[in-house]
Amino acid sequence: MDLTSKQRAQLRGLANGLDTIVHLGKDGVGDNLIQQTDDALEARELIKGRVLDNCPLSAREGAQALAKATRSDVIQVIGSRFVLYRESHSKEKDKRIKLVR
Repeated sequence: MDLTSKQRAQLRGLANGLDTIVHLGKDGVGDNLIQQTDDALEARELIKGRVLDNCPLSAREGAQALAKATRSDVIQVIGSRFVLYRESHSKEKDKRIKLVR
């Protein structure tokens, strides 16, 4: 699903108050990290991550690799932090993030 600029802006605003829960380290994007991120996206839909100093990837490269592996969208990359979004299919419809049209 392609997100519009208004939807991306809405998601960036929602991400401001989130804690960082995904950390890319020296191992880069591995199977464990992909599984952890996939589970977090299914539970929360919107997550914030960080690329640590010892990671061989830049923040944009890490976010794009993780987004591709988890079938999610990169919403924002600022410095070493990034935000990913994927609509949840296990949550009830009224508890999902409602995107603007």
